[in-house]
Amino acid sequence: MAAVKELLKAETDGTLSFGDYTLGSKTKLDGLEFQGDLYKVKTFSEITKLEKNGMFVYESVPGTAVENFSASEKEVSFLVSGEKDAQFTLGLEADSAYVVYMDDVNVGDMSTNLSGKLSVSTELTPDKNVKVRVVKK
Repeated sequence: MAAVKELLKAETDGTLSFGDYTLGSKTKLDGLEFQGDLYKVKTFSEITKLEKNGMFVYESVPGTAVENFSASEKEVSFLVSGEKDAQFTLGLEADSAYVVYMDDVNVGDMSTNLSGKLSVSTELTPDKNVKVRVVKK
């Protein structure tokens, strides 16, 4: 997958795409209104971070590109790609249990901490997306 050259964009299917891991220096885009909320992205080769209304949503180290990001009370899903293996962290409900799927394979049950963060590592290559689904138990 190519990086999201607009840095942050609303897709016609009601999802968001964001992040450009090919950038050499930190770049940000602030104030994208999407479904009544304001989004901000910071991205470059070392990190990609998404905020919604000033609150943490997604962060990856190193930077990644994310397509078709969708989040509800029960599930978060997206496609992720990057130059190399990455760890991403999602802002979810505090002290809750989730099932994590990568490319439709159950990789295990995980729980969020008291701040609602859930961290997952994945193997990435620039020419292949990994489909991620995180479903609340």
